[in-house]
Amino acid sequence: MTQTHKSKMPLNILPSSIPSLLISICLLSISIFILFFHSSNSTNPTSLYSQYTLPNSIKVYIADIPRSLNYGILENYWSLDNDNRIGSEVDNVIRRQKKNYGDFPLYPENPIIKQYSAEYWIMADLMTPERLKIESFSKRVFSVEEADVIFVPFFATVSAELQLILNKGVFRKKVKENEDYARQRMVVDLVKKSEAWLRSGGRDHVFVLTDPVAMYHVRDEIAPAILLVVDFGGWYRIDSKASNESSSGAIHHTQVSLLKDVIVPYTHLLPRLLISNNQNRKTLLYFKGAKHRHRDVRLGVSGPKTDGLD
Repeated sequence: MTQTHKSKMPLNILPSSIPSLLISICLLSISIFILFFHSSNSTNPTSLYSQYTLPNSIKVYIADIPRSLNYGILENYWSLDNDNRIGSEVDNVIRRQKKNYGDFPLYPENPIIKQYSAEYWIMADLMTPERLKIESFSKRVFSVEEADVIFVPFFATVSAELQLILNKGVFRKKVKENEDYARQRMVVDLVKKSEAWLRSGGRDHVFVLTDPVAMYHVRDEIAPAILLVVDFGGWYRIDSKASNESSSGAIHHTQVSLLKDVIVPYTHLLPRLLISNNQNRKTLLYFKGAKHRHRDVRLGVSGPKTDGLD
């Protein structure tokens, strides 16, 4: 039932585009954390045919969990007859084409899901043979003893989104009808009984939780691990309660922390603004920060200056 992850990736699985930049940012950030951890705990790849290993590459072992917890979830997603939610029109078109993508199904094109696709691209990078990669910060190893980190290949976002399609009413309940909860439970039970987890307490394990509701029911159990998130908004309330402090602005270190976790960018979905072709643009709309999930956000507008765009 378990997967060895030794299959060769098809050449079209990892296009050379924004996702490769995302992977580099994620893995570079983890590399920096690993250096800190060890020092403080002494006890379209058709063009990628030249191998180039960066000197500070991170050695990654893929945890051995069933395929049903990653690519199998994608197969279930594409096997649906239809998805009536906003943004799913493009995926419904793909479903009607009934193409066979083999062992590596496509990730959803629905922008609501695709923005959290870091789990897919990191897995794809690790599954791509070394001879087909260039300037990757990751080097896959097949022995836990050689690894800097253990990557847990659970597609948590797709698992959550699939449950929201099939039965949204039970999503936040720990009941047998909640298949996402069952998958979360399976992942945690498999990983936490492994020798690697028992050896480190999970501190060298990596989970991709870019969707705010990913692994919603088991976050306290995987809190010691390195968590790849897009922000701390989805963790805020639990963290504040656990701290027993009244401060509404602080992020506490009970589950998520800037000391151990990695804030990764959303997958880029908008066309690039080519500044060289937009010299007459005098106004910039930008995000000013102070984001709290499901609350108001602030946008800033800079006007013209004598030296151009501010």
